[in-house]
Amino acid sequence: MTYENLQLLIDGEWRAGSEGVSEPVLNPATEEVIGQVPHASTADLDAALAASGTGFAIWRRTPPAERQKVMEAAARLLEERFERIARNLTMEMGKPVGEARQELEFAINILRWYAEEGKRAYGRQIPARIPGVRQIAFKEPVGPALAFVAWNFPAVNVMRKVAGALGAGCSLIIKPSEETPATAVAIGRALTDAGLPAGVLNIVFGVPAEVSEHLLASPIPRKLSFTGSVAVGKHLQKLAAATLKHCTMELGGHAPVMVFDDADISKAARIAAGGKFRNAGQVCISPTRFLVQDSAYDTFTEVFLEEVAKIEVGNGLEDGVTMGPLVASRRLEVMDRLVQDAVDQGATLMAGGARIGNQGSFYAPTVLGEVPATAAIMNDEPFGPLAPISRFSTLNDAVEEANRLPFGLSAYAFTSNRKTSVALTNDVASGLLAINSLLVSSPETPFGGVLDSGYGSEGGIEGLDAFLQTRFVTETDF
Repeated sequence: MTYENLQLLIDGEWRAGSEGVSEPVLNPATEEVIGQVPHASTADLDAALAASGTGFAIWRRTPPAERQKVMEAAARLLEERFERIARNLTMEMGKPVGEARQELEFAINILRWYAEEGKRAYGRQIPARIPGVRQIAFKEPVGPALAFVAWNFPAVNVMRKVAGALGAGCSLIIKPSEETPATAVAIGRALTDAGLPAGVLNIVFGVPAEVSEHLLASPIPRKLSFTGSVAVGKHLQKLAAATLKHCTMELGGHAPVMVFDDADISKAARIAAGGKFRNAGQVCISPTRFLVQDSAYDTFTEVFLEEVAKIEVGNGLEDGVTMGPLVASRRLEVMDRLVQDAVDQGATLMAGGARIGNQGSFYAPTVLGEVPATAAIMNDEPFGPLAPISRFSTLNDAVEEANRLPFGLSAYAFTSNRKTSVALTNDVASGLLAINSLLVSSPETPFGGVLDSGYGSEGGIEGLDAFLQTRFVTETDF
């Protein structure tokens, strides 16, 4: 199978970096080099900035119905190219191809949703206090935008930015991850082939710090949307502040899963295990701290371990594989460190806890029991296939532990008690809360965190609004 031809997209032209610099893309399952991703030079970045300015002037005046036609045509092209893109996504990211297909389908749905919602960027007429005065508040695209995204969802992370910007009438420069570039390039090709005007979408790669600092220093972009770590998000926000750019920050989390003894414990354990090891745990909304009420602890742990034993780890392109490798070998050491620290602090290693084989970044699905709150894994987002399980006694204990960390992206709970559900809704500090499921994301619902997990939303009408600004006009009879 042929991997994507990796190029920069600048002002409607697909090209290599002007200085000929590139870096290899590795398949994390085989460690083979599958492509070379070009780096944009400073001149290339300046060209992309200029193109985004001219592209914005065109796209903002394109009627929303016409923008929708281009985006719908791109969605159809992605469907035509679906299997090739999905398999390339697996090659660069590692996740099972079944998960890659689900992700790509979700991304196409995002594109279609924003294409339609762009027609509904409504304003309002405000009744005046005196006769002969008309008052109108209206929404308009905020301007050229920047987007920097993480590697763990090469289709969805990119599409949330691209579709949101295009639906609102903004142009965009996006820097996808250099580790997973092919999916972004495929999305860009679909949009350009669908008739997107030159300069409206620009795709660049390079050394992340150098690219972000150069682009954020420019006064041309008026918006930054970022998906990544808390530390990097805070740094980028400081850079964006110098030119007062609007920001949306979708940062890391450390999601608690509160399992109460009135829930269907076996069902909760099966759902929790399935969600934990999706994408090998490399998910910003992954369930990462399992808090189980005392009387339910043994049953939950037993069923959870049964589900973990069914996981087939291997190359995501092979039949029957249900969990692929970590994105890169650098993550293996992190997993070992977190497991060893937990054991040193009194946790019980119940499954996994080691690398699998000596080729590829495979790590065994790992379960740790009786994990103390002082363990690093209970405080630092693991971003891997590690499941720490702890106990709690009362509702207040569960809420206190859920809110103990400065993160607030997602949280989950299993209970059949309505009063408990209401209390969790009122008291758990997270941007996303799912009760009796792990479902917190769809194209039409807001997606974002609070506290150190960031601010602003992607998805839903809130995601469109993030790329809009409000203006007010008053007209008086003269």
